[in-house]
Amino acid sequence: MVDCDPDPDERLVLKVAETREELEACFSILHDAYVASGFMQQHASGLRVTPYHALPTTTTLCAKFDGRVVGTITIIRDGVFGFPLQAVFDLSSVRALTGNIAEISALAVHPDFRKTGGVILFPLMKFMYEYCKKYFDTRHLVIAVNPDRIELYESLLFFRRLPKSEVDSYDFANGAPAVGATLDLAEAEAKFKAVYGKRPLRRNLFDYFVRLRLQNIEFPRRKYHVTTDPVLSPEDLDHFFNQRVHVFEGLDDRRRALLWSIYDQPEYRGVLPLLKGDSRDYYPLRRHQRFPICCPASFGVENKPDTAPAPLKVLEISQSGFQASSFTDLPIGEMGVVQVELGVGVEATVEASVVRVHEEDDVRYYGFRLSTTDPAWTRAVADLETGRTARDLDH
Repeated sequence: MVDCDPDPDERLVLKVAETREELEACFSILHDAYVASGFMQQHASGLRVTPYHALPTTTTLCAKFDGRVVGTITIIRDGVFGFPLQAVFDLSSVRALTGNIAEISALAVHPDFRKTGGVILFPLMKFMYEYCKKYFDTRHLVIAVNPDRIELYESLLFFRRLPKSEVDSYDFANGAPAVGATLDLAEAEAKFKAVYGKRPLRRNLFDYFVRLRLQNIEFPRRKYHVTTDPVLSPEDLDHFFNQRVHVFEGLDDRRRALLWSIYDQPEYRGVLPLLKGDSRDYYPLRRHQRFPICCPASFGVENKPDTAPAPLKVLEISQSGFQASSFTDLPIGEMGVVQVELGVGVEATVEASVVRVHEEDDVRYYGFRLSTTDPAWTRAVADLETGRTARDLDH
C-alpha cells in the first residue's frame, strides 16, 4: 500500500486553508465524500460544516494541485467543545497521559485523485504529522473511522484501538459504525524506524514522515510561538455558519455562550448566535482570556543569584499570568524573574510568583501570577487579544 514519492509534482501545494474559497472547496469535497460513503445526508449547501470548524483551535489543511483544492483534513484540538468522538468513545486513558490531544477528522480526497497511489493522501498525512508535532503542540492523535478503514491507520501508522473501540452507530457520521484509535506521536518515530527504517525510499515511512522535508508544504508564518492558526473573520463565520449552513442555529446555550467567550472582540457580536434562555449560568467564564503558546523560558528565583534559573516551557499566557511546565521543583509562593521567548526575536522579561502546581508523569505544571511586565509582554498579549486571525498576528 505504501508508495511515497519523495519529490512530488511541484504543482502540488499543501497549506492551511485560510481563505474563504479554500475553506469552501474543502467543505465541498468533504460533503461529497461523506454523502457517497453514507456518513451524512446530502445538504442543500453542498458543504459539510460542523460546530468544531467554528473554533479557532481547529485547523483545516488542504492539498492544492494546479491551484485547485483536491484534498483536505481537519485537526481538532482539545477545546471548549471537546472532541466529536468523545460522545461515544472513552478517552480517559488518553487524557491520563502527558501531552495535548488532537482529533484527526474530515479526511477527504477529490475523486479525480483517489486512484493515484497516494499522490495526495500521503503528502497530506505527512503535512498533518509535522503540523501536529511542530506547530500544534500535540502529542496524542485520536480518530474515529469506519471499520473498513481502520487497517490503514493500524497497519501503516500504528494507531492502537481505544477501550471498547467499536460502536455500531456514530451520530457524527450519520449513524455509521465506527472504530476509535489513538497514536502517541512521541513513540511513533521509533516505531516507524523499527518497521520502515531499512525499506526502499518510496516505501520508507520513517524517512518520509521524520526525515524528509517536502518543498510542497507551506507552513504558516507566525510572529509569536502560538500553537493555533485561526482563520475565520466575522464575515467568514457569518458566511459558513449562519448563511451557507445554519450551524449556529442548532447550538444549545452552553455552546453559544462559549463562542461568545472565545470571540469577544466587538466585530464578532453581530454574527454570533444569541442565547435562547437565561445566560447567567454560562458566563463570564474567565476574567482574562488565555492564549495557547509554546515557547522556552527560564525562571530565576528572587534573592538567589547563585541558583541556576529553572527552564520552563510556557503553555498559556494572559494579561494577569501564565501557565508553564518544568521538571524543576518550584515551591508555591516562590517569586522570581522570568525570561521568555514569545516569538522569533521577541524577548520578554517579567516578574511572577508561583501560585499553583500539579504533577503528571514527573512533569510539573505551574500557574504563575504576574507582578510586573515589560512592553514586549504587554504588546504580545494585546496583539493576541485584538488579532482576529493568524494573518492579523503576522502583520
